[in-house]
Amino acid sequence: MLSRQRTSVAAATALAGLLLAAAPTVAHSATPTSAPASTATQSAFDYCGYYDGSQTTQRGDYGDRVREIQCLINYWAGGDALDVDGHFGPRTEGWVMHFQDAYGLTVDGIVGRQAWGALRAL
Repeated sequence: MLSRQRTSVAAATALAGLLLAAAPTVAHSATPTSAPASTATQSAFDYCGYYDGSQTTQRGDYGDRVREIQCLINYWAGGDALDVDGHFGPRTEGWVMHFQDAYGLTVDGIVGRQAWGALRAL
């Protein structure tokens, strides 16, 4: 029989797992708060609300373009693949390359027009 403390820890761990599993769904199903007017015809999944352009973005870049990529990658991966921290480091580059390979794009880790289009067509 489990002690009270072990039972509480087990319950808290299970609850945390459920919350983490549900978090990406909630985050990606919400309507962006600062969406530009042109997103009226887009689905809720092709725009996370950080950036709506298609400027080339690559390792070493940072800011809202990178947050948008990380958010879209997380939606595509079905979970918390990346921290949405706005830093295009080696993990983001690896996930971009994995995405590019899966969609038959040039695998270079750089998000250009084709990769932006594929990310937003999810």
